[in-house]
This record gives sequence, structure tokens and C-alpha cells, in this order.
Amino acid sequence: MSSAPATVIAGAPRSLREAWVALAGLSAVFLFEMLDNSILNVALPTIGRELRASTTQLQWVAGAYAVVFGGLMLAFGAVADRFGRRRVMLAGLVLLAAASLATAFVRSVEQLIAVRVAMGVAAAMTTPGSMALTFRLFEDDGLRVRATTLISTVGLIGLAIGPTAGGFVLAVAPWQVLLLVNVPIAVLAIIGIRRGIVADQAADLHRDPMDVVGAILGTTTIVLALVAPTLIVNEGAGSWIPWAFTGAAVLGAVAFVVRERATQYPLLDLRLVAHPLVSSGLAFKAAAGLATAGLGYLVTLQLQLDWRWTPVLASLGLLPEVVVLVAGGALIRPFVERVGLERAAWTSAVSVVLGLAVYGVLGRLGYLWVAVALVLVAAGMRVVGVVAGVNVLRGLPKNRTTIGAALTDTATEVTSGAGLAITGTVLASIFTGPITSPHWTAHQTAQFHTATTTAALTLTGLAAALVAYGIIRARRA
Repeated sequence: MSSAPATVIAGAPRSLREAWVALAGLSAVFLFEMLDNSILNVALPTIGRELRASTTQLQWVAGAYAVVFGGLMLAFGAVADRFGRRRVMLAGLVLLAAASLATAFVRSVEQLIAVRVAMGVAAAMTTPGSMALTFRLFEDDGLRVRATTLISTVGLIGLAIGPTAGGFVLAVAPWQVLLLVNVPIAVLAIIGIRRGIVADQAADLHRDPMDVVGAILGTTTIVLALVAPTLIVNEGAGSWIPWAFTGAAVLGAVAFVVRERATQYPLLDLRLVAHPLVSSGLAFKAAAGLATAGLGYLVTLQLQLDWRWTPVLASLGLLPEVVVLVAGGALIRPFVERVGLERAAWTSAVSVVLGLAVYGVLGRLGYLWVAVALVLVAAGMRVVGVVAGVNVLRGLPKNRTTIGAALTDTATEVTSGAGLAITGTVLASIFTGPITSPHWTAHQTAQFHTATTTAALTLTGLAAALVAYGIIRARRA
């Protein structure tokens, strides 16, 4: 199996400056994905009032994008590797611009949900391609890491400033502006990609028949896996509904594996996933997704419900994580050059596990330990998000890079949902009474401390198992 890269621009760029047009377009793609994940949340109360939406409908306004995005990435990754990564990305950007423009004409919550679904489809068409095209743009692994770091930093800045910027916009403009901002971002991305990246060569694509059954099974499984955690939180761990979705997701995963092993032209060749670089990178990404989602949820509840911090103060309490995520990009290149790609991947994943462990054991003792946990997890995630993704693509043939990028994003999305589900289930099983009550009894406070410790240490054990597996696989690379 060859993992030799194929360049996308004739005479591969020898520096980031030579590829600045392409990188500007690819950065814009990642920016809209991160911005869409955060900027709309601050407007949900306003949307609810203006469109007379129920709590469930508002939940789907926020969640429809993530579910569709996560569910379709594998399918569109396979399509892009067959029909052209640049072509699929440009089509997705046109869809994004059109869906964003449609926001101006939204008059009901159902229409807004439809717009969010279309945006999720656009994100699934574009986001994996941004990683794949970045990787293929350069021949040198060092330049690949630097370019991926640059693009991810732009996206993380969007994620960090999204809620604050959204709040300022709502003070002077209608909520629709928050989604209309995607139009100029999409236009910038289209210009950068059309001018900076040439179309894929036929030799860099493959023409295997599309595994439609596998695509349906994979998409259905991922959607069920992403919806189940939300149902656990909303319906409660005692309801049969979330567990029915969870069981269906497990059955779907089994059916998908059976299908992919049996068919001549699988959507996802499991032999490629078994490659040491690929399986180790996916394990590290999965551990980071599990830890980040679970820790973020636990800390938010602790600051606002246990310690009774105001939302503004709680947002300031999360600043250590934001600072590391945004500013930490400057440290990735020297760190990777010093220790190498493989060691950088597993040491950063270990940092994520250590952060979770610190929170589980010491988090209740004071904010200092919470801040230490946030910094360790953010630092680990910042490095592993870049390095593990690059390693996955290094381990794949040149005509499977987009589905490889889609696979890393899907692993993160699914394990993030699993982290929330585990946390919500533990809290629901230990804490009695409404958790949002303004006044807890001493017994409820003790229950909350037990629940957060149990949830954090459970996630620590699972993340540690994933990291250990990744290290074992990486040593075989």
C-alpha cells in the first residue's frame, strides 16, 4: 500500500507563502465550520421568541447541523475521492452560500431547521476536503503540519470569538445576520480554492463503484450515535427511547462492518483503517474528543450550578482553555520538530488523559485545579488535532485522503457525543432532583461531587485505553 503524496499544485509549494491563496481559501472553510458551531447558540433565546419555537425545536436548530454534518462526512469523503476533492468542495461552498442567503427569508422554525440541515450538508462536503487538500498541497511533512496548524488556528479563533461576536451583533442587528455572515466567507473560500488549487488529476482519484448500501448504513449509524446522547440528557437515563437509539446505533455499526468486510468495493476499506498510522491516529483523536466534550460539560455545570458563578464569570473561567487553543499553535511546529510526528501524537494524547485525571481527582478542591485540567486537555487537543490527523493521511494511499480526513472528523464527532452521553448518564443516575434548581441541599451537593468525580474518572479510563491502544499501534508503524 503506497502512502506517497500527490501534489495538487504543479511544483509543490516550498513555503506557506507560496501557497497563501490556497491556504486563505482552506482557512475560510474551517472558519465557517467552527463559527457555525458557536455563533448561533447565543441567539437561541431571540430565535425562540421571534419564531415562537418550543424547547425541542430550539434544540434541533442547534443540533440539526451537527447531526447532518457528522452523519454525512464519510459518504461525501468517499464521493470526493472518486469525483474530485476540489469539485465537491466548491459545490459544498455554493450550497453553503445559498443556504445562508435563504436565512433572510426564514419565517418559521421549521424553515430555519431546514436551512441548518442544508448547512450541515455543506459542511460535510467541505470540511474533510480542507484537511485532505492541505495535506496534498505540500510534499514535506513539516509544511503539512504548519499549514494544518495555521488553518486550525483560524477555525479555533472563530470558535472562541463566536459567542461574544454574536452577542454584539444581536445588540444592533437581527439574528439572521449571524448566518448571513457565511456568504462572504464562502465567497472568499471559493476564490481561494479556484485560484490556488488546480483540479484533481484522474490518476489521483479512483473509480471503484460507490458502496451505496455501506453509505446508508454508515450514515444511519453515525446519526443514531449522535442523536442518542441528546436523548439521554433530555429524556433521562431511565427512559427507553435513548437506549433504543443506542442499541440501534450498535446494530448499525455491526451491520456496517459486516457489509464492508463482505463487499468487493467497500465505502471504507477496513484494511486501511488497520494500518498502524491510521488506527493510532484515530485512537488519539477519539480520546481527545471524548475528553474535551466531557470535561467542558462538567466544568460548565460545576462553575455555574455548584459554585454559582454567573455566566459571564464562568466564561472567564474557561479562558485558560481558550488561550491555549488559540495561542498554542505557535508551539506545535517546534515541538514536532524536536520530538517527531509519532511521539508528538502520543505525548499530546497522554496530556489529555492527565488533564481529565487531574479534574477527576482534584477538581472539586478549587478553581486552580480546574484551570490546570483545562490547560492540560487543551494543550493535548491542540497538538493531537493537527499531528494525529496528518499521521492518518500519511498512512493512507493517495487516492483515499479525503475519506481519511472524514474518518478523523467522524471519530471526533462520535466520541464527543459519547463523552456527553456518559457524563449525562452518570449525573442522572446519581444526582436526585432538578439539577438546575437554584438551591441545592448539602446531600445534593455531595451527590454532584460524586457524580462529577465518577464521570471524569470513567472518561479518564476510556481515554487512557484509547491512548494505550494508539501507542501500541504507533510502535508498529
